[in-house]
Amino acid sequence: MSARLAPAPAWSIDVPGASMNPSNASKAKKRQATTMTDVAKAAGVSQSTVSMIINNVSGARLARATRARVLAKAVELGYPLVARDVAPRATVQSRKVIGYLVDEISTSPHPVVSMDGARDAAWQHGCTIQLAVTRGNPEQEAAAIEAMQANPGLLGWVYSTIFTRPVRLPEALLSRPTVLLNCHDNSRKLPTVLPGELAGGHTATEHLIAMNHTRIGFINGEPWMEAAQDRFKGYKRALASADLPFDPALVRDGDWMSGTGFDCTISLMQEARPPTAIFCANDLMALGAMEAIKQLGLNVPQDVSVMGYDDQEISRHTHPPLTTMLLPNYAMGFAAVEALIELADAGTAARSPRRILIKADCPLVTRDSVQKR
Repeated sequence: MSARLAPAPAWSIDVPGASMNPSNASKAKKRQATTMTDVAKAAGVSQSTVSMIINNVSGARLARATRARVLAKAVELGYPLVARDVAPRATVQSRKVIGYLVDEISTSPHPVVSMDGARDAAWQHGCTIQLAVTRGNPEQEAAAIEAMQANPGLLGWVYSTIFTRPVRLPEALLSRPTVLLNCHDNSRKLPTVLPGELAGGHTATEHLIAMNHTRIGFINGEPWMEAAQDRFKGYKRALASADLPFDPALVRDGDWMSGTGFDCTISLMQEARPPTAIFCANDLMALGAMEAIKQLGLNVPQDVSVMGYDDQEISRHTHPPLTTMLLPNYAMGFAAVEALIELADAGTAARSPRRILIKADCPLVTRDSVQKR
């Protein structure tokens, strides 16, 4: 990890070998402005609900009390409501277009929320987003790039993936400013926005330790995935920082699904010394863990605390509501477009030869599934 991440749901910027001058400092401060994630957390609703209310989406059936609470929190936190409703000094003819390429968007809520953040940042800068979902098909990707390049208003590219992984970037993108979102390439020269997963795993485990849990089970996702690897590293580092021994018997590999969370929890609770807390690498497995604990005749969190990861919508509606880590998809999408705008404004000659790495913080969301021992 290249920099210590702040606990606020913002993002940190690391340009190796560069110091932060006053100009960069002011830009960093600007990036840490209130986000939709902050409003959602303060209002106790989902990010999508905040988006619908602030954008005044037609047909959204939401209670007046919910609308009022969200708008009140937005004003209280200084969220720029007016800037979202009025195009910022741009006409239809002058507004630039940002090409947004993603491999998948329909099988998970995460890329959709990233797209929301990108769209909102683009609009605040007088730009619009043109989206293409390629399904990882090279022919579809090439066709989408060719069609977007025909647009004379094309400013640059955001290249995104549904899960964090290395990518081989199409050569056609390199003629314009390009930012990688939730992925990285071997050249390590392009601005890259990634979630701070290792720090997130550390924070989650650290919270359980602060609640006096010393025997903490860990149910991971598929271990070949970078998110699973980094969350596991964070778990182990937090144990080491607290001088707690790492016990392989308390670790299970899952597949991100609730059924695996259930089975792994049953297995963990059959250990000679079962854990008093279980950290699941996503919310769905945490749901399975909670159900398994109840089937064993135990209670969450009185007997076993459960920690999730991602802060999916369902985590607010479990019994008890799930303590989890927020995967900052909105902040990541927003940061990617801001980085692209700065890259385009800088011009080719002024661009840094070193990669700008932006790691979005994964903040802790405390609810009722974790209890002090």
